[in-house]
Amino acid sequence: MDMNIPRVGVTAIIIKNRRVLLIRRKGVHGEGSWSTPGGHLEFGESPEQCAIRETREEVGIEINNAHFIAVTNDIFKESGKHYITLWMQGDLLSGEPKFAAEYEVAEFGWFNWDCLPLPLFSPLENLINQKCYPPEGFLNIKRN
Repeated sequence: MDMNIPRVGVTAIIIKNRRVLLIRRKGVHGEGSWSTPGGHLEFGESPEQCAIRETREEVGIEINNAHFIAVTNDIFKESGKHYITLWMQGDLLSGEPKFAAEYEVAEFGWFNWDCLPLPLFSPLENLINQKCYPPEGFLNIKRN
């Protein structure tokens, strides 16, 4: 992979009982940090399809109604990586989180927005700090 070319990441925000599903990353860049399920956009795939697929692959749950809420421009200086991250929100359709990709997920849990575990993956920090497009995108997330 040419490190000078930005990649596209897609992540899925899933809310249940006013809590967001987060995973602690393992075996990938950002290892040890917390973020929502997500991964690389594959050739020919829509962002909606990617959010649904990555959620199934990482935590074994099904989501639907995936829709766009924001984009972040994420530069990882220490590793020389650059991502454009598409933030999608989906509705929990079925299943309970499980270790579907143990090589990528160290742990998972449902967290209140005002009490997130640390450290956060830098793209999630960018979203929360409203370093995103649209800047108010995070504020418009349904937090039910």
